[in-house]
Amino acid sequence: MTDRKQDAPPFTPSALAGRVALVTGAGSGIGRAIALAFGAAGAAVVVNYHADAGRDEAEEVARGAGRAAIAVKADVADAAAVAALFGQVDATHGRLDVLVNNAGIESPPTPIERYPVEDFDRIIATNLRGAFLCIREAARRMIPARGGRIINISSVHEDLAFPGNAAYAASKGALRMLMRTTALELAPHGITVVNLAPGAIETPINRATLADPSLRTALLAEIPLGRVGRPDEIADAAVFLASDAATYLTATTVFVDGGLMRSTRGL
Repeated sequence: MTDRKQDAPPFTPSALAGRVALVTGAGSGIGRAIALAFGAAGAAVVVNYHADAGRDEAEEVARGAGRAAIAVKADVADAAAVAALFGQVDATHGRLDVLVNNAGIESPPTPIERYPVEDFDRIIATNLRGAFLCIREAARRMIPARGGRIINISSVHEDLAFPGNAAYAASKGALRMLMRTTALELAPHGITVVNLAPGAIETPINRATLADPSLRTALLAEIPLGRVGRPDEIADAAVFLASDAATYLTATTVFVDGGLMRSTRGL
């Protein structure tokens, strides 16, 4: 069986029709792919981006995600900015059906004894605090509506050690427990909460590894399917999790990693 082409979405334009979705960190990489896929599936998408430097890319994504899509700047680590972001969703659409916590950062690999505390704080602030702030705001809207979907873009490193990247791994491990706990809290309100955990994906964050022939060869040797994934493959899974096909799926992590988690020696 051959892989499907990237320009052939597996979901119909009605899979998310009538739904409002907020995707954080959606100007590039996996977030961009999810925003575009949601738009193609019929959702009205709010494309969040972090800084002025990413405005053009975010607005391009919004144009590609459909007429109802808008781009909104906000630093997810800033509580006031997050409140304003969700206020913009309220003002534009009056509801929120799907939240995708995608915004995330990491730092260059550094041994723990030399790891800068500033890098640790910055990564935890975006990857964990940001997800918490957005989940809190989403819950405040979804509870009265008696339903909603929250999807956190995690990583295989929520469970797989990542030497040299202590803060990133810690943020994703903590995100796993944040997901599990909030899923139980919100289940009585008809709200599902899941983590979507990519493996090695062709995104800017992995560019250095994939550009180094020796590192790429070592990485591919750890992946049973023998290749890195594409952002659209993560987006496909996100559309599924946001759709009516996943109504009974909550409090768990969905790994999309080519089998990496069951094979790796801990790259």
